[in-house]
Amino acid sequence: MSWVSEAGSSSLGKKFIMAVTGLMLGGFLLVHAAGNSTIFWGRNAFLSYAEHLHSLGPLVPVAEIILLIIFLVHAFTGVTLFFANRQARTQQYAVAASAGGRTLGSKTMPYTGAFILLFIILHLVNVRFTDQSVPVADIVSKVLTHPMYTLLYGAGIFCLGLHISHGFWSLFQTMGVRHPRYDSFIRLISTIVCTCILAVFCLILVLLLTNSSLLA
Repeated sequence: MSWVSEAGSSSLGKKFIMAVTGLMLGGFLLVHAAGNSTIFWGRNAFLSYAEHLHSLGPLVPVAEIILLIIFLVHAFTGVTLFFANRQARTQQYAVAASAGGRTLGSKTMPYTGAFILLFIILHLVNVRFTDQSVPVADIVSKVLTHPMYTLLYGAGIFCLGLHISHGFWSLFQTMGVRHPRYDSFIRLISTIVCTCILAVFCLILVLLLTNSSLLA
């Protein structure tokens, strides 16, 4: 197992870990967005989706633990890379002044990541760690029809958008899937995937804020 520790201690190895865990988290976001899209079909469809998840029994907490581990590894590796890069930049300001082509998403990755962590904690407190005897449709409706939470969730989705817009592109680069002939196509696919995920979450916010009876 020495190669694992060696890979994890190198900058390239950490970037690979970030890419793999990011890909897993991106897959979860796709599944989560698809499941939450049942809200568009009303209360019964959303409750049916929730009941299907609960029917999986012990697989649900196991999946949650695995997801938590993946997230913690991703976050810890990201923080480690961030501080390692800062220490390595002996001419940080000169390089930053002359560097070009960086997107807003790439410049703000550590900060959007930190905000996403706070957003996830807020979401878990509001939806997961609450009275489970109350139908999840009522919990979601109560939270997302509140203007303050709408703003907070909107900010969280905005930061998520910035984060994954660069994250997906960076993932392909780390995996070595990069060529001038395919770069435009990869960027297009990354943009489409990110847009679809964010569109679902944004539409849910807008619909519940403007139509509080959607999940009634």
